[in-house]
Amino acid sequence: MTGERSGTGDPTRTLELLWRGGPHGTGDRPARGRKPRITVDGIVAAAVAVADRDGIAAMSMPRVAESLGVGTMSLYTHVPGKAELIDLMVDAVLAERDLPRAGRPGGADWRSRVELYAERTLALHRRHPWLRQVSLVRPPLGPGLLAQEEFLIAALSGSGLPAAEIAPAAGAVAAAVDSAAGAEVEYAHAERAEGQSDDAWWAARASFWEHHFDPEGHPAIAALWQAGGLDRSAREAARAAGAFGLARLLDGIEARARAAAEPGAGPPR
Repeated sequence: MTGERSGTGDPTRTLELLWRGGPHGTGDRPARGRKPRITVDGIVAAAVAVADRDGIAAMSMPRVAESLGVGTMSLYTHVPGKAELIDLMVDAVLAERDLPRAGRPGGADWRSRVELYAERTLALHRRHPWLRQVSLVRPPLGPGLLAQEEFLIAALSGSGLPAAEIAPAAGAVAAAVDSAAGAEVEYAHAERAEGQSDDAWWAARASFWEHHFDPEGHPAIAALWQAGGLDRSAREAARAAGAFGLARLLDGIEARARAAAEPGAGPPR
């Protein structure tokens, strides 16, 4: 579900704002005289608070200005518009994970590092459920995103994978983690939006199994049901699917690294 897209604003100004606190950042560049009432950091924090409370669709320049107690036009002296502001919001919350820097992670430690990334990313999505509504196909190229890429590449560089496969593996891990986190947040959103728990939703449809489900036409489902393989709630099943998928992905990376290390191993296929 993507209601907003990142990476759609003025690229030059967005990059300046994203890296305002970095070694080549420009900051808020205040004019001489009185200290400004608002800063880029303050605007971003206020925008995140609005989105956390009411969703990304409700976040607008007027709403943010109102929450800061200033006129809307005051915001435009710091941030060109909503598209740039969304980039700043996304990168700011990505940086909240505070992923530890690593010089050279040991080969035995890479898996726990990836699991730490998954744990902190899931917590991030829980704090900021609006993230699931922002497409990151063209992400903000800021310090929050770069910290993620550096962390995953450093971790997977310790796995033993060939160099040509590290970036694809990092992309696969990020995609799997984001998908699992988004699914869990979607269940929570549905409960809040509809005022009905998952258990209540399924209970209201209990007649499906008695009157519509055909065990003979769906023998694999029926057999798994009888064996207790479908006993989890929908949300529990989503969590289990995410954890299972990540674990098996890491198993595959580990197996691929072992195979690549064998004498005479060919190039990746």
